[in-house]
Amino acid sequence: MSSTNDTGIVAGPASARTSHTHRFRGLVGTGLVAALAAVVATTLAAALAQAVGVDFTIPDGGDTIPLSGFAVVTGFFSVVGIVIAAAFRRWSAQPAKLFVWTTVSLTAISLVPPLISGANTATIAALVGLHLVPAALMIPTLARSLRTRTD
Repeated sequence: MSSTNDTGIVAGPASARTSHTHRFRGLVGTGLVAALAAVVATTLAAALAQAVGVDFTIPDGGDTIPLSGFAVVTGFFSVVGIVIAAAFRRWSAQPAKLFVWTTVSLTAISLVPPLISGANTATIAALVGLHLVPAALMIPTLARSLRTRTD
């Protein structure tokens, strides 16, 4: 073997590994930026809803959801979305399609608790909207990142 062939053989797998790592880091980085945007947008939307008189008191137990609660839950489930996207990138032949289908289904399921909470109509409408805000940011952003896959 010539040294040129040896170099070509060695460069192939290392290049593929580097490319895979780069795409994974890109997905995670994009996801974390989108998660931060989702946290900010959801918290601001909740603050706006409170400012116009929406009461985030849930009848079961009488607890009021604090603004920080919206931020924490949005951040947590946004990171869960990033993990799901990374898993689909790794193990699915069609990661973007599967990600969108899964996350839209999970978003629909997440709307059930506000709808059955027994809260007033304004609170239910605000809570449903506050579920849709981060979904509208996270799902398209991560799906777009998954579509750039060139494996």
